[in-house]
Amino acid sequence: MLSPLFSQYPTFLVFMAVFVATALTMLFMPAWIRFLKSSHIGQQVRDDGPETHLVKQGTPTMGGVIMLIALVATVLINGLPNPETYVLLCAILLTGALGLFDDASKVIHERSLGLTPRGKLIGQFAIATVFAVLAVNWFYVQPTVEIPFIATIDLGILYTVIPVGEGAIYLPWLYIVFVDILLVGMCNAVNLTDGLDGLAAGTVMVVMLVMAAIAFRSNMLEPAIVAAALAGTCIGFLWFNSYPADIFMGDTGSLALGMGLGCLAVLTKTEFVVIIIGGLFVAEAISVIIQVMHFKRTGKRVFLMAPLHHHFEKKGWSETKVVIRFWIISGVCAALGFSLYFAAGVLGVA
Repeated sequence: MLSPLFSQYPTFLVFMAVFVATALTMLFMPAWIRFLKSSHIGQQVRDDGPETHLVKQGTPTMGGVIMLIALVATVLINGLPNPETYVLLCAILLTGALGLFDDASKVIHERSLGLTPRGKLIGQFAIATVFAVLAVNWFYVQPTVEIPFIATIDLGILYTVIPVGEGAIYLPWLYIVFVDILLVGMCNAVNLTDGLDGLAAGTVMVVMLVMAAIAFRSNMLEPAIVAAALAGTCIGFLWFNSYPADIFMGDTGSLALGMGLGCLAVLTKTEFVVIIIGGLFVAEAISVIIQVMHFKRTGKRVFLMAPLHHHFEKKGWSETKVVIRFWIISGVCAALGFSLYFAAGVLGVA
């Protein structure tokens, strides 16, 4: 472990987390790709997708497995994990396991759809609810939502206290519901963004670096290391996922990354700001919601295809152009969110 040796240099530990996670991901991914190819485990492309994506059929998937292994190894190497870290990792890993089951079912049944939407949501909501309850009761996260420069909304006004032995479990219902929506929303938003080579990994990398900076500034070293490690796994994965991709992260990676983003927002009390930081993911999810609702009502589509990145592909943009421009948009959103967080902290306002 590096923490005992460099405890006086927390900045070094955070930067090392990026490096170690990147190195481990790049080290183990080639063997994983060879195994997947030899086992004929590949991506099933949706039939109604862009025609240019048909060549992706059979590309190895479930690269998220190596990303999660690298994450855990990096956190153990770089930090001194505390209960907060273990709960955060458990939420990420359980969501990754849910995605792995989904990916495996797609491969086994040779179709682009895995678990039913209801099955996914039940699993995600269960993980999110347990995390919310532990965050409030174990880590004393306040059941509030801070909107910088505007207000701090108290979502703890409706609650139940359940006596347990000599203690009690505090259940602020409105906050738990809010956290459930936030975490499940981020899970699926990142998952929807994972549709082009390098898109999800590149955008999540930017966002996680900002979340690491926020956690570090909040004097939360271990969550900062987790965020930095997640950024590092994305960097390492990009080496193999850049166009044309040698491997996809699958739901194993995208759902886990989304859950990690949401959980970090809860621990750092940036539940509102993260919506700006992850603005690209939010836009991708909203495009799908608009498309489905409008089509059901009118039988017509607002976008040429949803999620949003496919719309621009249909308009004639190359896959690489869409990815790079979305990286830029993600960077702008992340910078705007961090600036808002930083300014509010300096000025001492909600």
